[in-house]
Parts: sequence; structure tokens; C-alpha cells
Amino acid sequence: MAKKTPAETNGNGAEGPLKTLKSVYDFMIQNGLDSVEIVEDGATVKLVRRKANVLQVAVPVRVPMGAYGPIGTPGAAAAAPQSQPAVQHAAPAPAPAGTAVKSPMMGIFYRAPSPSSPPFCKEGDVVKPGHVICMIEAMKVFNEIKAEFPCTIVKCLVENGKPVKSGQDLIIVAR
Repeated sequence: MAKKTPAETNGNGAEGPLKTLKSVYDFMIQNGLDSVEIVEDGATVKLVRRKANVLQVAVPVRVPMGAYGPIGTPGAAAAAPQSQPAVQHAAPAPAPAGTAVKSPMMGIFYRAPSPSSPPFCKEGDVVKPGHVICMIEAMKVFNEIKAEFPCTIVKCLVENGKPVKSGQDLIIVAR
């Protein structure tokens, strides 16, 4: 049996404070606790684990092909249910022809990496697969939206810095 150091014993062979602290720390680790407070004989000891600083890194998000939908497809209006009463509105501007890149999440839409930087793409730009076309900030994480196929940017539908919903059309592209 190994001989205990003076820090591990209190002179009469009983468990010392260092060993007690180590066993409490091990208990915290095993149970996923961030802090433990012990009050014994009028003495209070509080152990707090320091969390590692977590870097927030922009994670590229691949938009599945199902997130792209055709815009202005003939027959789409005929497929809409007609049970709702018709409401008279001013005729909206015709939707540009092409495929819509839809938002994969709710967040804030950005056309450029920073306010002083040029936009990722402009109308008329030809982009290759993997080219970043915009970013969406969600919970302080910037998610890059990349082109999945070669295309030409037809129109950007959302203003820079505006909130977007999941599934909302962001940019119209043509193959």
C-alpha cells in the first residue's frame, strides 16, 4: 500500500482535504455539473468548473436541391385552392423567371461578409458550384449559403440586413 502524503491525510489517517476536493471534482465530471457547494462544520467550499472559450465559426450550410423551387411555373395558380374569396389587389410585378434559392433557416440575411465589403454576388454574375452567394446569421453564427450548380444571378429579392424566414425566397438564379 502506498504511503499517503501529509496533504492527503490530516495526521490521524483520515482522508485529507486534497483527496476530498479531488473526489468532489470527479463527482462533478461524472455528473456533468458546472459547480458544487459544500457546507460542513461552518466551512463553505465552492468548486466551479471553468468552461472552455468556444469560438464561433461560420459553418457552411449546404442547401439541398429540394430547397430550390421553380418560380412562375405555369399551372401553379390553377393548382391553388379556390375556396378562399378573391381579394382585389394591385397587380404585383411579374416574378422574374428562374429558380429561387430559398432560406434554409430563420435569421438575418446578408449579401456581403461585412458592411464595408462588396456583396458576394450581384445581378448578372455567373457563379460556380460552391460559390458563396449570401449569408444568414442565426443565433450569432453566420451560415454561408452556396450555389449548388452553375448559374447566373437574376435578382436578389431580400434587402441586406433584413430578417428572413425558413423557406423564404432569397435570390432568383437561372441555370
